[in-house]
Amino acid sequence: MEFHETYAGLRVLDLSENIAGPLACMILADMGSDVVKIERPGAGDSTRSLPPFWGAEATVFQTVNRNKRSVAIDLKSDAGRAAVLRLVGTADVVVESFRPGVADRLGLGFDHMLATKPDLVHVSVNAFGTGPLGHDRPGYDALVQAFTGIMAMTGEPGGSPVRAAPSIIDISTGLWAALAVQAALVRRDATGEGQRIESTLIDSGLFLQCHQVVGFLGTGSFPGPLGSAAPSAAPYQAFQTLDQPIMIATSTDRMFHTLCRALGLDDLVDDPRFRTMPDRIARRDTLAALIQQVLSTEKAGHWLSVLQGAGIPAGPVNDLAQAIAHPLTNERRLIAPAEPGRVDGLQQMHLPMDLARSAPRRQAPAVGEHTAEVLREAGLTEDDVAQVVAAHEPVTRGIDQP
Repeated sequence: MEFHETYAGLRVLDLSENIAGPLACMILADMGSDVVKIERPGAGDSTRSLPPFWGAEATVFQTVNRNKRSVAIDLKSDAGRAAVLRLVGTADVVVESFRPGVADRLGLGFDHMLATKPDLVHVSVNAFGTGPLGHDRPGYDALVQAFTGIMAMTGEPGGSPVRAAPSIIDISTGLWAALAVQAALVRRDATGEGQRIESTLIDSGLFLQCHQVVGFLGTGSFPGPLGSAAPSAAPYQAFQTLDQPIMIATSTDRMFHTLCRALGLDDLVDDPRFRTMPDRIARRDTLAALIQQVLSTEKAGHWLSVLQGAGIPAGPVNDLAQAIAHPLTNERRLIAPAEPGRVDGLQQMHLPMDLARSAPRRQAPAVGEHTAEVLREAGLTEDDVAQVVAAHEPVTRGIDQP
């Protein structure tokens, strides 16, 4: 069995938006699930309008919505809600990202769906959970980075709080949701019972800092912003060379001694100021200044050759263009052309766990591109389908199709 055949025959309804929920569903799609994305007529998923764009298509949407079919349904209409519940009856998994309480008001909450499909795996992706303090709080990646303390410990010492550039909260929440679905499917198959799952941004944000959290609970302190440095090791940071910065990471006394000899700083090996790791951490800035004086004398290529030749973990500080162009990135085959579709020349990224890179790369669908097709598969009559699509028929054929 190939990676992309893992969940062949599994049906997933994607009622989520933005990144976390759609990513979880795309993971299941890459593994062979039939993922049906339910979107609002017209605009569709909110990320369809977010720049940057590849041609006329938002790259964020294309990134986390490949290998899916799109159905445009007005969830506020009686015909729309009935159609969704009809689709629930055909599904194994539903992933939604409504604000807590919204689905119940629409008649599409967990209990409504479970009544339709008793062995359903239901996943709620939300920001701060469904408890009394969190249920009505809106949340996005940056807000949760701010709330959980990530921003406060990111950036340069003495500087303003800094948001981590990648959508680390959204991405990790999507990964947790996908993993939770896989576990829930095993439980469902063993018990025959429906499963209710919650994947929250706040939990993901806190768990990303799991060792910092435990460190704080044990010591009463936590690291402040250190730039590129690490709170538990030194020297472990970026240094500037004559032409570009490099990253050096030493985590043992032996590595430190090797680094000193490679840089011609042999006298530091027995310097009592830097004898142990705690000593080096306490005098991080002093030590870094001594190393920086040496590294400033030659270009990055020279020092990387010297350090890597000595067995010191060191590497270039690349920008994204440099990282993508690097031969090592090409060797990994993570980036590959998408299948032909509305976006000419589109490139996509395989899932890292798809080692054979075998999953299909169908471009994300147009809004409502598969509405009639999917509804007919669910057993709706032509009249039923007409009631669902009549109010928004022009967009069910795709945003740029005649």
